[in-house]
Amino acid sequence: MKTEKRVGSKIKSLRESRGVSLEELSEKSGISIAQIELIESDTNFPSLAPLIKIARALGTRLGTFLDGVAEIGPSICRKEDRSEGIRFSQSGNIENGHLDFFPLAEQKTGRNMEPFFIEVYPDKELSKLSSHEGEEFLYVLQGTLSVKYGKEEYTLNAGDSIYYDSIVEHLVYNSSNEVCKILAIVYAPF
Repeated sequence: MKTEKRVGSKIKSLRESRGVSLEELSEKSGISIAQIELIESDTNFPSLAPLIKIARALGTRLGTFLDGVAEIGPSICRKEDRSEGIRFSQSGNIENGHLDFFPLAEQKTGRNMEPFFIEVYPDKELSKLSSHEGEEFLYVLQGTLSVKYGKEEYTLNAGDSIYYDSIVEHLVYNSSNEVCKILAIVYAPF
């Protein structure tokens, strides 16, 4: 997977264009300065939760970090034209990433939801749970998905879905031996 989209570089550019210091961003997002520096240098590829916190602290949509060129009308994403994915990892190491996100509406301006096609790779070393403001809807297209939500754990198979408040600590992972494919819609207010 190519990583042409440099999420960290976009964050840094947006932060600097708005005159927000590292210290201010750290305070507003609750993420350490050291962690932000790793993200901005494209050294650390974080999970979705820190990106949502950073987006909120900068007063922008999560999609701002993932977007291409914006369109005013409807956004159609054909499979053959879909942009390259972005790999996320709870561990911060892109090589050990376990979630490949493919944005499905990156051309749509003013959207309130972030739809993704996600490939969830088998992950035997579970990461820590995370939380952020908003809601998530996950629909399993293929394979088996495990979701830790608070103190509960759910196993979802092809055709199953889950909708939850993201403020509750959660973790999405694949404990099977095959790639799981899901449709995810994330709503993160800003």
